[in-house]
Amino acid sequence: MPSFDIVSEIDMQEMRNAVNQVVKEITTRYDFKGSRASIELGEQSITVVGDDINKLNTVTEILRAKLVRRKLDPKCLEYNDPEDASGGCKRQEIIIKQGVSTELAKQIVKAIKQAKMKVQAAIQGEQVRVTGKKRDDLQAVMALVRELESDRPLMFNNFRD
Repeated sequence: MPSFDIVSEIDMQEMRNAVNQVVKEITTRYDFKGSRASIELGEQSITVVGDDINKLNTVTEILRAKLVRRKLDPKCLEYNDPEDASGGCKRQEIIIKQGVSTELAKQIVKAIKQAKMKVQAAIQGEQVRVTGKKRDDLQAVMALVRELESDRPLMFNNFRD
């Protein structure tokens, strides 16, 4: 039976490239000359430091633009509140959201069941597996899921016939 998985994965190499581009732009821009603004990629988060809230916002806007240019959805980022750092700077933690959360998975399964399509949807960890008899039914489910409001980008992979 044909099936596919609904997942939310971020290409970390592209994320690393985007952060490196932001670092390069910060070092060359005139308005950041003499500034302590920086950006650093961690395991599952990005730390942004700026002299004040305006510099912090500018760095996050540059990051957003670089992500879009590298075909990464900015919805994958969750911005925490800026906090005070040493030396009168501001620091902001940005969490990289990966995997389909339990609430979102339940919302997807509920929407598929409400649409009364002839498919089965099962939550498997941080992904949702959709199985059906016809390929057309699965493609209709993909269209339905694309229209759903979600807090993170959703992708379809592992399509099997």
